[in-house]
Amino acid sequence: MDLAFTPEEQAFREEIRAWVKNNLPADIAHKVHNALRLSRDDMQRWAKILGKKGWLGYGWPKQFGGPGWNAVQKHLFEEECALAGAPRIVPFGPVMVAPVIMAFGNKEQQERFLPGIASGEVWWSQGYSEPGSGSDLASVKTRAERQGNTYLVNGQKTWTTLGQYGEWIFCLVRTSTEGKPQTGISFLLIDMKSPGVTVRPIKLLDGECEVNEVFFDNVVVPAENLIGEENKGWTYAKHLLSHERTNIADVNRAKRELERLKRIAKTEGVWDDTRFRDEIAKLEVDVVALEMLVLRVLSAEKSGKNSLDIAGLLKIKGSEIQQRYSELMMLAAGPYSLPFIEEAMEAGWQGDFPGGSWANAPLASTYFNMRKTTIYGGSNEVQRNIVAQTVLG
Repeated sequence: MDLAFTPEEQAFREEIRAWVKNNLPADIAHKVHNALRLSRDDMQRWAKILGKKGWLGYGWPKQFGGPGWNAVQKHLFEEECALAGAPRIVPFGPVMVAPVIMAFGNKEQQERFLPGIASGEVWWSQGYSEPGSGSDLASVKTRAERQGNTYLVNGQKTWTTLGQYGEWIFCLVRTSTEGKPQTGISFLLIDMKSPGVTVRPIKLLDGECEVNEVFFDNVVVPAENLIGEENKGWTYAKHLLSHERTNIADVNRAKRELERLKRIAKTEGVWDDTRFRDEIAKLEVDVVALEMLVLRVLSAEKSGKNSLDIAGLLKIKGSEIQQRYSELMMLAAGPYSLPFIEEAMEAGWQGDFPGGSWANAPLASTYFNMRKTTIYGGSNEVQRNIVAQTVLG
């Protein structure tokens, strides 16, 4: 395997690097590099900057308004954005639902929904998990009853990431109870401003309301918002999950945070500890291996092969790496990393506390938040079973 980038790919990387340097707001990059709180405005400001350039849908083909980049170009774009301190693109619109609309939506749906996703104007949320239906999505109970030209939706979704900002939500809903559970699921797009939609934030261990419960009480949804065929939503959901699990791996953020870990270790005086540096080295080996897996998935995607099984492996390794680097940052700062001071997550906060500049809330909050990574998107225990069955046989 030749891992060297071609001169053309290197030139592409330089082009991306220069553009990001000139267009990424410095205040946003400062927050990202120091694990400070990003507001809705921060995230959407960057999305709109990318949208104006035509790069928010960086994985899209040209026929739908994307740049038509190949797998390597997409990877280089993600890497340069992450290393520069750009916020991670909120994936629910451009990375998740857009490919489903492109692949299975009709022309009218594509013309209606894709422009708002590509520009960053419309904030999308994901309505998959329910109480009792997390990793086992086939058991979803949120019901959509067909009534003429509309569906009447009742039920509940949970762990809806950034759902408090959502304007539209794509949902798996049950339209039939006959046959296998997977055969009665449909893929429905719902306006979150519709009467009967209630969003209730859930406060997490790190003090953030990153996830939400979403309730549907007799919500009327036009039948034209159904993607593809009724009761075929499980097929569309699997298509989306291959994109989600590749995105969850987040290898480029891991590379950026690995460098942050090294800075913390040097600042806190533990860089010269051989045993600690061994732990960093082992993490770096895992990050490189994860990157190779990501490139493998993107290569399969480019050639039209089904990459979902490998995407499950990406989810497992990516989530474990995220937990590991957040833990090593805490270990590097020692006792000074333990206090959780929510105010320290705000840019410009000047607190009088002992320890290095890396200590307190930014480390503790990241550590707390990363406890979730091995659970969401299909828990790692379930993912291992799937890999054992589909890959190992």
